[in-house]
Amino acid sequence: MVTLCCSCAIVIVENHNTCKHHTNAGHKGSYGYQKLKEREPRACIRFKCALTNTILDILRQRPGWVEVKEEGEWDFYWCDVSWLRENFDHTYMDEHVRICHFRNHYELTRKNYIVKNLKRFRKQIEREAGKLEATKCDFFPKTFEMPSEYHLFVEEFRKNPGITWIMKPVARSQGRGIFLFRKLKDVIDWRKDGVRTDDQKDETQVENYVAQCYIENPYLIGGRKFDLRVYVLVMSYIPLKAWLYRDGFARFSNTRFTLSSIDDHYVHLTNVAVQKTAPDYDPEKGCKWTIQRFRQYMTAKHGAEVVETLFAEMDNIFIKSLQSVQKVIISDKHCFELYGYDILIDQDLKPWLLEVNASPSLTASSQEDYELKCCLLKDTLHIVDMEGRLTGKEKRIGGFDLMWNDGPVSRAEGNVDTPVNGSFMANTHLGYNNDRKKQLKQLFKPLHTQQKV
Repeated sequence: MVTLCCSCAIVIVENHNTCKHHTNAGHKGSYGYQKLKEREPRACIRFKCALTNTILDILRQRPGWVEVKEEGEWDFYWCDVSWLRENFDHTYMDEHVRICHFRNHYELTRKNYIVKNLKRFRKQIEREAGKLEATKCDFFPKTFEMPSEYHLFVEEFRKNPGITWIMKPVARSQGRGIFLFRKLKDVIDWRKDGVRTDDQKDETQVENYVAQCYIENPYLIGGRKFDLRVYVLVMSYIPLKAWLYRDGFARFSNTRFTLSSIDDHYVHLTNVAVQKTAPDYDPEKGCKWTIQRFRQYMTAKHGAEVVETLFAEMDNIFIKSLQSVQKVIISDKHCFELYGYDILIDQDLKPWLLEVNASPSLTASSQEDYELKCCLLKDTLHIVDMEGRLTGKEKRIGGFDLMWNDGPVSRAEGNVDTPVNGSFMANTHLGYNNDRKKQLKQLFKPLHTQQKV
């Protein structure tokens, strides 16, 4: 006799009621789960939230959702990654329970791990499909982990003397700890840590960083550097199911771009946390464009066909990066994750992946930003569907479009891979009009729901 673990659908052998994955996790399988049940509609959702920003507002406003405190039982938890690290392996979760991170999300979101996984994935594609196909993974700058790859970095550094590099701590965010450099003496601390003498063994080791080739020719608007924040929601890795949000924004630096002052963070770092500390920062004006405004600007300047190609190349970044970690991320059915992708575009209109955030900022910097994030989070909760209202066949929910469902999703009606006029058009609409309220009314109309959208 066999049964299934209620968390990860792994077969459990008779007389062993714990799956291998959860043997040391304090999570037990049950013979009552011989067949995974369809999710039933729930009238009341008990939630916990570790954050006190926009997401807490949205959860508290959601009809039928009730906040629980401290040790109360919960159905949905918007947790932080520290809770996940300390508690996930020891927490029993019923079939319907959901949390907002995958157990080892860091395979995608830590700067050193994502590069490792992308390099491995590129080699795999080259073996299986050839060099031309592997070039579709060439969207991240040349990167070395420090101090472990210090000597490899030095070899590359000496091939191209004079170019600019950027150092980033692997596990920090909001621009903290980042600096630019052009001389090896600026990173001498990481050389020391590579091979430590007996006298140095007791010294504090340097923090792990990545040294990355700096994009010296960023596309500029009004003379200023910017990057794009794009939201991708992953509901499952095996099979891979990912949604792309129509809204996002361009984040601008507050100071005109120049390579003559590499120590000026207001020139080179677009993080809002950095820019809002600039002496001449205007909180009313801010330093963001909506991604719709950015797309309109680029279309007016370069034409629709060029911009379609640019955005298709960004789609490729989202999919390839997720595929690179598909086999290493633990795809627990209780988990979903809303990622914040940071994309830089250069003067040749080539998009580059800078990083992926597991906890993209949900704190609003303006009223417009607040409204964007409220809609984003409402639609995220619609897709998580704790209420059990969806059929599972939807290709659009609010501002989200299903871009991958164990394969590419077509913009056409019908099958996921139906060609349009002989050519495939991906079901992605980043930067297009987001008429989410109209779409949600149509989606939920047959359900006669009173849900506020």
